[in-house]
Amino acid sequence: MVLCFLPACGSRKTEEQVPVQEEEDRIQIGLSFDSFVIERWQRDRDAFVARAAELGADVNVQNANGDVEEQIAQIEYLIEKKMDVIAIVAVDSQRLSDVVAKAKREGIRIIAYDRLITDAGADLYISFDNERIGQMMGESIAANTPAGGKVFMMCGSPEDNNVSLVEKGFRSVMDRTDLEIVETAYADNWLAELGYTAVGEYLDGGGELDAVMCGNDDVASQVIKALSERRLAGEVCVVGQDAELGACQRIVEGTQTMTVYKSIEKLAMRAAESAVALARDGEVKTGGTYFDGTWDVPYIGLEPVAVTENNMQVIIDDGYHLEEDIYLNVNREE
Repeated sequence: MVLCFLPACGSRKTEEQVPVQEEEDRIQIGLSFDSFVIERWQRDRDAFVARAAELGADVNVQNANGDVEEQIAQIEYLIEKKMDVIAIVAVDSQRLSDVVAKAKREGIRIIAYDRLITDAGADLYISFDNERIGQMMGESIAANTPAGGKVFMMCGSPEDNNVSLVEKGFRSVMDRTDLEIVETAYADNWLAELGYTAVGEYLDGGGELDAVMCGNDDVASQVIKALSERRLAGEVCVVGQDAELGACQRIVEGTQTMTVYKSIEKLAMRAAESAVALARDGEVKTGGTYFDGTWDVPYIGLEPVAVTENNMQVIIDDGYHLEEDIYLNVNREE
C-alpha cells in the first residue's frame, strides 16, 4: 500500500489520501476526526485507512483540531468532493445535524464513529458500550474504596455524547453503594489540564478524596499529577479509559487502579468494512438500533474490557502495547 500525503484544499487543515490510484470506480470515504490530541485517534485512523484500502477504497482524512465550525466546513468539503461515505468523530454531538442532512441529500452515507451524532439520522452508529464503560469504572471504584468513601467525578467534554452515557453508567453503580460523590466536574473540549486544576483546587480547599473517576486516561494523568504533588498518588483510587501507554504504566506502578480497554483496531476495521458495505450495497448488518433523539439509528456496539494490574496481559496479547514498554519503570525481579 502506498501512503500519499497531499496538501490541504482551501481552509481544510489536513488531507490524507490513501492510496492514490487511477481507477475511477474506487470507493471514496471521508473520515472526519475531532482531533488527534487523544493518543488513540491516530490508531483509529491508521487501522481504518489500512482496512479500507484492503477493500478497495480511498480514504480522505480530515482533522478539525477540536473546532466544531472547522469540522462542519471540512464535512462540507468532503460533500463537495463527492464522497460515497463520510465517517465522523464528532467534535460536538449536537451541532452536526444540519451538515449531516446536507450530505444525506447528496446521497452520501454517514457513519457516526465512536460518538453518536444526535438528531441526525446517521446510517450507522458504531461505538463501544459507553454505559458499560461507566459501570466498569464504578465497579472498580466500589471494589477499591473504603465504605463511605468520597468520590470525585472528573468527566470528559460535555459536548461529547459518550460522556453522558459513561456518567449514567457510573452513577447507576454508585447509587447501589454507600460511596459519596462529593464533586462533579468536566474537561471542556477534553482539555486534560482541567482535571489537574479541578482536583487540585478541591484538595487545596480542604476536600477529602478516596477515589476519582476520570473521563479518559489523559485526564487521569493530570489528576494523578495533582495527587502526586500532594503525596496522595497511590493512596487514591483512580480509574480512566482508553488504555493509553501512560495509564498502563501507572497501573503497574500503582498510581492508577484501572483503565477500560477498547480494541481500537476491531472498532476501526469494523467501521471501515461497514463504510465499504454502505457504499456498495447501501446497508450493513447490525445488532439493533440506537435512538439519536429523533431517529432509530442502526447500531453496532463492541464490548470494552476493564484492565487492572491482574489482567494487563490482555493489552500485551492484543499487541496494543509492548510488555517492555508497559513495565519500563518496574523492576519485576523483586
